[in-house]
Amino acid sequence: MTCETTPLEFITRPESEMIERARAFYAEMNRRRTVRDFSERDVPREIIEQAVLTAGTAPSGANHQPWHFTVIGKGPVRKRLREAAEAEEKAFYEDKASAEWLEALAPLGTDANKPFLETAPWLIAVFAQRRGGIEPGADKKNYYVAESVGIACGLLLASLHHAGLATLTHTPNPMGFLSEICGRPASEKPYMLIVAGYPAEAAHVPVHALKKKPLGQICDFL
Repeated sequence: MTCETTPLEFITRPESEMIERARAFYAEMNRRRTVRDFSERDVPREIIEQAVLTAGTAPSGANHQPWHFTVIGKGPVRKRLREAAEAEEKAFYEDKASAEWLEALAPLGTDANKPFLETAPWLIAVFAQRRGGIEPGADKKNYYVAESVGIACGLLLASLHHAGLATLTHTPNPMGFLSEICGRPASEKPYMLIVAGYPAEAAHVPVHALKKKPLGQICDFL
C-alpha cells in the first residue's frame, strides 16, 4: 500500500518566543487543580464540544483513534450514575483497598461520597475501544489503546482548564456500570469519568495536592 502524504503545516517561531510560550503554558497548567466541590452554574455545551475535539487530535496507534466520549448533562441519569459509582466506592473504602492505599489517600480527604456527580454541569465518560478503526463501522484491531486514550484524556483536561473550567478525574473500580448507563458496546472499556464545571464558591483543595515534584526528580538529561 502506498503511503499518501501531504505537506506539513508547521509554524516556526523564534527561540525566545518558544521559551516564553513554554513557560507561560507551564504556569497556566500549574494552576490546574483537581476540584471536588462544584457549582451548579451552567456551562455552554460548545465549550465541552471544543474540548472533546481537542482530545480527538491526540496521536494514536495506527491513527485508529480508539476512544469514545459520552457527555452527560443534567438529567435523571445522573442520580443512577452517582448511586452506582458510590456503591463501588463504598466497597473500595470498606473492603477492597489495602491499608497502604488508604493511607496514601488520607491526605487528599477523599471518601465514598461523590456529590459532584450530580452537581457539576457536565460529566464526560471516556471509553477505550479494543476494536474499531478510522472509518465508520470499521472492525479492526486497535493498537496502543491505553496509551492513546491516556494522551487524549490529558489533552481533554488541558483544554477544559485552558477554557476556564475546573475538572476532576474519577475512576471507580470496576466501572462496568458506565457502559450500561451510557449504552456502550462490550468491545469498549470504561476508562475514566471526567467532571467539568465551575468550582463552588467555598471550594478548597488539599495542601497535599499542591506538592509537585521538581524537574530534578522527574527528569534527567543524558
